[in-house]
Amino acid sequence: MSSASSFQLKKVSNETLWLETRKITIVIIGAVLNAIALNLFLIPANVFASGFTGLAQLISNILADFTPVFLSTGILLLILNIPAIILGWLRVGKMFTVYSLLSVGFTTIALEIIPVVEVSPDILLNAVFGGVIAGVGVGFTLKWGASTGGMDIIAMILSRLNDKPVGIYFFMMNAVIILAASMLFGWEKGLYTLVTLYVSTRMIDAIHTRHEKLTAMIVTNKSAEVKKAIHEKLVRGITIVPAKGAFTDEPKEMLIIVITRYELFELERIIHKVDPYAFTNIIQTTGIFGFFRKDD
Repeated sequence: MSSASSFQLKKVSNETLWLETRKITIVIIGAVLNAIALNLFLIPANVFASGFTGLAQLISNILADFTPVFLSTGILLLILNIPAIILGWLRVGKMFTVYSLLSVGFTTIALEIIPVVEVSPDILLNAVFGGVIAGVGVGFTLKWGASTGGMDIIAMILSRLNDKPVGIYFFMMNAVIILAASMLFGWEKGLYTLVTLYVSTRMIDAIHTRHEKLTAMIVTNKSAEVKKAIHEKLVRGITIVPAKGAFTDEPKEMLIIVITRYELFELERIIHKVDPYAFTNIIQTTGIFGFFRKDD
């Protein structure tokens, strides 16, 4: 192997290591923020989070109030995620599942370390600030191409099996949590849980996106290189349209690609690496007709 090839390999290896280190750091920060939202705001106020986290809260409260058995939210969150992690490994993707496992593991650890303390007796403040902090944690985790596990994995698998949007399954899970909380602990708790869900969703929207599919329009004069790099990482079709700069009259090409929200981080990284000067517009995709690969 030549010295130039060896240097290039070492450079790529160092870049990958640095990227993975930052990604893991973001996952840990997101997990800690989620634990803070729960132990300092939501759990003391008896307000519930979304997805598997809210389900773990609900089961923990039911066990504590109606049985002699007690299991903490952190332990229940880990137990609920075990079958989801196994399914994710088999059906979704290994790296995606590994980061989901890291997120769940660190969230469980943080929930056990951080004490449950009532910061404020005001239930509305707890619902709002809990939703904000949890939304920030989830938003940054998604932005860096990772997942918080649990419902993300289950919803993706069900979506592929039944050809229905991922959002339907999130809505169904959260509806069950809100109804159960309202019936068992009072309708006021259910209404404040709605406030938390709304606030956390808005924070995720601001930081990343909750849209299930996105369309990227990439204007570049390195279309061949960008296309090759995308196909090496993502199994997605690309449409290429001729384009021209209005001010410079420079001939370019526009690449149009539809992706899932979990692929956005990887796409951004590819474009920045191949052509930092490319202009990219990311828009929400409300529907698709025709073939869209779902089993990658």
